[in-house]
Amino acid sequence: MLFGLVTGSQRLGAFGMAFVAVCALALLVTTQPVQGVDDGVVEGRIRLYTSVTQDTVDAVLAVMAEEQPGLSVEVFRAPTGELDARIAAELRTGGLTADVLWMTDPLSLQRYEADGLLAALPPDGLEAVPEVYRSEAFVGTRLLNLVIVSAIDLATPPQAWASLTDPSLDGGVVLPDPGFAGSAFAALGYLASTADLGMQFYQRLKDNGAVQVASPGEVVSGVAEGRYDAGITLDSLARSAIDKGAPLRLIWPEPGAIAVYSPAAVTSASQDPAAATAFLVFLVSPSAQAAIAATGWEPIRADVAWPYRGPTVEPDWPALFGRQEALLAEYRAIFGD
Repeated sequence: MLFGLVTGSQRLGAFGMAFVAVCALALLVTTQPVQGVDDGVVEGRIRLYTSVTQDTVDAVLAVMAEEQPGLSVEVFRAPTGELDARIAAELRTGGLTADVLWMTDPLSLQRYEADGLLAALPPDGLEAVPEVYRSEAFVGTRLLNLVIVSAIDLATPPQAWASLTDPSLDGGVVLPDPGFAGSAFAALGYLASTADLGMQFYQRLKDNGAVQVASPGEVVSGVAEGRYDAGITLDSLARSAIDKGAPLRLIWPEPGAIAVYSPAAVTSASQDPAAATAFLVFLVSPSAQAAIAATGWEPIRADVAWPYRGPTVEPDWPALFGRQEALLAEYRAIFGD
């Protein structure tokens, strides 16, 4: 199970234990003291639903815990698909209980904005985030860059997205499942809508023996273990594996890495919108952005140090909204469930 525990100066309390008992789920909860975003006192309790990696959530809350202890955050973490399923179940049985959603890709939140489940962004506190990474209801918090990873001893590593279909890679390419991982769906959104690639790109991959796994992390491990020659993954995961000695090469492909912004939003159902908004604004503050960068993700703010910036391409996010099911259906017709 991918439900994580946010650790910190306070351990799992009575509220968390009661919640676990009532839900009877593998959901680990804690109330972690967090920082307000201004000089005033910010108090309250919020519930965060997130698909963001556990170490990043922990790092952000650790920074916040150094300040005011009056606001506590209860965390439910799961992959995008599982998180969507939980939200859908709550909406069927009484209503959304999350105060803040922090997701991997903007399409994961656009559907909820369209359904009126998100509150409007506050007028102040988010100015450092480029407008392209904001909607009326959610704001980008970090950038995930999809790249190619290859075996270090591969004689002719692919240098472009189109190169992944080269016959020399017959049976050697591995892809993450776009129905499981939000970042993988973003890759599908870009590659399938690009004129010189399109959905035919995926058909050529399949015809050339490409294999699907669940997550970008499994792509990295599969290539590192020699089961595949190359694959599509996140630059952060590839760098981390290389730093640990994995025999891999990170390739920043032509025409660029596929940049995905990871958004957060306050829900319209929040029981404490002031506290939830304070948390949202903190996510894009310099200290939170530095914490995000320290866990391997590109900060959304250009004024926070990041040594790995390179050329990127992006899906047309507004054009993709509403096409998720259709795109996945086309993909499934090629790669199956």
